[in-house]
Amino acid sequence: MVTANIPLSRAATSLQLSSSFVHGEAKLSASASFLMGAPLPSCNPSPLSNSKVARRLVVRSKKISGLDEYIRIQKERQLRASPTSKRRPPLRRGKVSQRLPVPDHIPKPPYVGSKLLPEISSEHQIHDAEGLDHMRAACELAARVVDYAGTLVRPSVTTNEIDKAVHQMIIDAGAYPSPLGYGGFPKSVCTSVNECMCHGIPDSRQLQDGDIINIDVTVYLNGYHGDTSKTFLCGNVNNAMRRLVKVTEECMYKGIAVCKDGALFRKIGKRISEHAEKFGFGVVDRFVGHGIGTVFHSEPLIYHHRNDMSGHMVEGQTFTIEPILTLGTTDCITWEDNWTTLTADGSPAAQFEHTILITKTGAEILTKY
Repeated sequence: MVTANIPLSRAATSLQLSSSFVHGEAKLSASASFLMGAPLPSCNPSPLSNSKVARRLVVRSKKISGLDEYIRIQKERQLRASPTSKRRPPLRRGKVSQRLPVPDHIPKPPYVGSKLLPEISSEHQIHDAEGLDHMRAACELAARVVDYAGTLVRPSVTTNEIDKAVHQMIIDAGAYPSPLGYGGFPKSVCTSVNECMCHGIPDSRQLQDGDIINIDVTVYLNGYHGDTSKTFLCGNVNNAMRRLVKVTEECMYKGIAVCKDGALFRKIGKRISEHAEKFGFGVVDRFVGHGIGTVFHSEPLIYHHRNDMSGHMVEGQTFTIEPILTLGTTDCITWEDNWTTLTADGSPAAQFEHTILITKTGAEILTKY
């Protein structure tokens, strides 16, 4: 995942990894507001009128007048009204352990060793048969790793522990964990909890019952990157957050469904936004999908919100689709580590991601097995 800034020259300088888990000391805005729909007043008709029909019409008209507001704020009301949900404390920064070593015999991407963020490559990555074989292998490994990481999610587990397990599985497969050392990123996976939109750095914070966590895995195998992420439930998650996670995954697949040779890129954002809006969720516009292959981040940039960007898909092209949805605002704040990005109002966020290959008739999802 990269940061979307226009013009592109600015986007290149603020390129970031894909989303996941985070903790730390955040100075969140205290202005997070939850607009609550006012209850309908009781109907007390005049003694001069005993029409039951009139009373029903009055109540009915009030329901209709409040429908738009209800749709707009239903996510906040669910969080406040649910008897099983309670206000979560904001994320706090935990202790980040030392960077894990990678054996010398494992090939490393060219950016390793530099703390500078690589620029976004302007080249659209289109592969021949051999390149696609390598892409499929890298993407399948990434898919297996993220599913394994999901089995570790439970209350009391730290994201440091998840990072360590993911790191070991990747190097055991002869691959390199792509996030490690990317622009100075200190860990092998991104782990984004609750209000963390993306780019969370694994640390000593223990997962709590009721958390959600996005785990974002990218591997570098035989010179090619494979990138995927999923949001997992930790224990007894409330219904509002469960719905957010479910709809976010659906949005990703809605976006994939419009992809094929010759299709306009902007159709992805349109389809994702249409589905998210049905449930009152926000679609984050700051972070975008990206081309991927021998280069971690390249053109095209994939916008997940409504947009009028030009460009169309080409057979043989590979890129990621990775929408982030929120229960509240889509505005964000970034911690001083320059990675961990949270919703400005502390509301939960979820994300899913696949790497896809454009074909003549559709799209092949590469990050599955």
